[in-house]
Amino acid sequence: MVLFRRAEEHSLLSALLDGCCAESNSALVLVEGAVGCGKSEFLETAAEEAERRGALVLRAAGTPAERGHPLAVLGQLTADAPAGALPPPPAPETAERVGSMRAFAAAVRELSTSVPVVICVDDLHHVDELSSRYLLHLARGTRRSRVLLVLAGSAHDRGADPLLRTELLRLPHFAPLRLTRLGPEAVRAMLPDATDSEAAAEAESGAESGAAAGAVAEADRLYEATGGNPLLLRALLQDPQARPGEAYAQAVLACLHRCGPATEELAAAIAVLDDLAKPAHVARLSGATEAAADRALEALSAAGLLAPTGRRGLRHPAARAAVLDRLDPADRAALHREAALLARASGAPDTAVAGQLLAARHTGEEWALPVLRSAADQHLAQGRPDQAEALLRLAHGACPDDALRAEVGIRLAAVAGRTDPAAAEHHLAAPLAAAGAGLLGPAALGPLARTLAAQGRIDESVEVLERLAAADVHPGGGRGEDPLDGLSAFPRWAVSARAGAPADAPAAPPARLPRTAVHPAALWALPVEPEESTAARSAELFLRGATLAEGTVEPVAQALRTLLHLDGAGRALPWCEEFAHRAALREAVGWQAVFGGLLAEARLRLGDLAGAAETAAEVLSAAPAPGGGVLLGAVAATRVRALLAMGRLEEAGAVLARPVPAEAARSVHGLAHLRARGHHALATSRFHAALGDFLDIGRHMKRWGLDRPRVLPWRTDAAEALLRLGEAHQAERFLADQLTTRDAADPWVRGTTLRLRASLREPKERQAMLSRAVDELQRSGDRYELVRAMADFGQVLREVGEPARAAMVERRAWHLAGECGAEALCERILPGHTGGGAAAVDTADAPDAGLVASLSESERRVALLAVHGDTNREIAKKLYITVSTVEQHLTRVYRKLNIPGRQGLPVDLHPGVPELA
Repeated sequence: MVLFRRAEEHSLLSALLDGCCAESNSALVLVEGAVGCGKSEFLETAAEEAERRGALVLRAAGTPAERGHPLAVLGQLTADAPAGALPPPPAPETAERVGSMRAFAAAVRELSTSVPVVICVDDLHHVDELSSRYLLHLARGTRRSRVLLVLAGSAHDRGADPLLRTELLRLPHFAPLRLTRLGPEAVRAMLPDATDSEAAAEAESGAESGAAAGAVAEADRLYEATGGNPLLLRALLQDPQARPGEAYAQAVLACLHRCGPATEELAAAIAVLDDLAKPAHVARLSGATEAAADRALEALSAAGLLAPTGRRGLRHPAARAAVLDRLDPADRAALHREAALLARASGAPDTAVAGQLLAARHTGEEWALPVLRSAADQHLAQGRPDQAEALLRLAHGACPDDALRAEVGIRLAAVAGRTDPAAAEHHLAAPLAAAGAGLLGPAALGPLARTLAAQGRIDESVEVLERLAAADVHPGGGRGEDPLDGLSAFPRWAVSARAGAPADAPAAPPARLPRTAVHPAALWALPVEPEESTAARSAELFLRGATLAEGTVEPVAQALRTLLHLDGAGRALPWCEEFAHRAALREAVGWQAVFGGLLAEARLRLGDLAGAAETAAEVLSAAPAPGGGVLLGAVAATRVRALLAMGRLEEAGAVLARPVPAEAARSVHGLAHLRARGHHALATSRFHAALGDFLDIGRHMKRWGLDRPRVLPWRTDAAEALLRLGEAHQAERFLADQLTTRDAADPWVRGTTLRLRASLREPKERQAMLSRAVDELQRSGDRYELVRAMADFGQVLREVGEPARAAMVERRAWHLAGECGAEALCERILPGHTGGGAAAVDTADAPDAGLVASLSESERRVALLAVHGDTNREIAKKLYITVSTVEQHLTRVYRKLNIPGRQGLPVDLHPGVPELA
């Protein structure tokens, strides 16, 4: 057996063995150390090396079970000797006589005349008292013989004879040896891929490679978990990926067991108390004396089981769990309950007291509820929302009346929104009922209105604010504070939408709301003129400095919505990805639903149908209750619209069939569900049902003052349903109305409106209108809506007798539809050519990508418009150049790409610079 990193100790052992075997020198070695530090291993090494030198080795070990049996260890030694070499243990009536002890020592001396004798006794602290006296006489009586005594014992347990070590210390041939825990460098050397030569090379170079730095970090982690205790370290390396598991837990328990039953009980108290594990507290909780607690803490610290200086409790959470898991559940709960009382009496922080109450599931003390609520707030402030939610759940079940339970439920809803949006919505059911029954005061009504507004539940938030106004008390306790402050990313004037406000201007808040309150719908509104020209820049500036925390989710989401609808999905997409990623890193599933839903919407607005559907599906699958809740219903609606655009009607129907909470009907998120349901009705020829859903959307948006086609173009949706019903005049009225709204100049709004309006015109006028629609939608970045407009444009070009232009437009539209994943639209554009989308485009004669890259910016502009089917005159008009210049550019394009004419232009031609879009 090889002693690891024990060079000095091994050198001493070799010298003593050489002295005993070769020079007839006796010696006495006492090996001490904390549990798990290698005493037994050292003893076994001594025995093996002695046998290799030809010595006779006699082995024995003390045990707790035999500690009360006189001469048990002496019996082991005599049994291990050659037959008849040593006398058997004397009878009890003569065992304590000095003559008997001298006779045993004389027998060992006689044996050593023929062969060196090495006696190894392990666990000296468990040796029975009478055997220890025989060993002491043996040490005294063999000083001039070839006898080496190697004794090993605990440094913190003096055993049945506390004077034994003192007597041994007085002997001149006594050699003490203390085994300590391994240091960080020794732990580093124990790693399977670490060598001393590598460490030396790194030290000489003064720089560590990435692999070396990783090895150092891994060694630091192992040392942090084990404290350098060899037994714990070896066990940890046996666990998968060297992460504390079963082997580590068993090693911890083995260390505690070797320390004795008293230490096991004290370790249980330490595990329960954790950061509160002062000696006095440990003693009181375990029922031991403070002196015993001190000794136990010292022993555990020496073994590396306790946290390093500056902390209390066991070193690693896995060690604590191993100790706690062995306790009877009832005993464990009782210990935590006593620990809570002890912590409260000693003035411990509320977080520490509440942690013990939570572990005990105990709320019987009159101070329990305020402590739990206070601790939850502190955990939130320190970035520990999971602990806060657990404490609030316990507090919620302990509330003595409906009013207090409602207050805690409101706070719980706000916190639970981080991990489970459906649960957060559910937590407000009881507070809403209490508010309706008049049981809530202003202190609860304000937070309830705020939380409802944050969840998009506009009508319910308004009703709560009305109750607050009726109470004629400011929600901030007379300070005139707005209960919705902090939810917006913008100054109040920038989101001044009010219920009942006209479409083109903000209005004063209704008299029925508190004078200081912003209408809840304002938190979901886009900035109005004249501020909206700078609102997108303000939103992006806000996002650059925003951090993700409980109080910033709503403002960040509002800024993302503003960027998405005012500056385009392309600008918003990377920000949506960034905040969805941040939420995922924090494992905040509720926040992932918020930002993942916006990300799916941004991808859908760009025509990335597959990306939108996949993103929404990921959000829904990650949620604790897939598809449940108002917010998740909006995410599901985005997936439905993406699937419908892809032609996957059955999948869309299955998603749409999931139950929708009743609260959705009064929420902004419910509008997304209505729109998805309406689109599904259109796709399945239920035009009246579709029209009803779209009109319901319009009524809600007008009533809330949120009527912005950029966000939700319900008029074009309704017009499409009316066109399917043959109501052309009514459809025209809705389309014309949309072009009078403040969003009429937006390329996306204008392009989608013109596409539908063109269907009501004669072919020549339709051609001009669709050409403008294609231009607008090209600018908007929505490839799916662009494809729809181009498909209609190609069709009208055939009607007016321009089949060549029509073919070019349709080729380009077919290619874009394939890129979007809109296979059904591909079939409509070029029947019979579906089957792989963009990947199936015939590129055999397509120009080389390098040739396309050689086009100048001006040439690319002209070629792109030509691919879209514009004539030379139309291109000249759009680019403010002459027709001759257009012809020259096209000639150079044909020559560079080595194509005969327009029909050879690549259908996958994209703008080379953003401005070309």
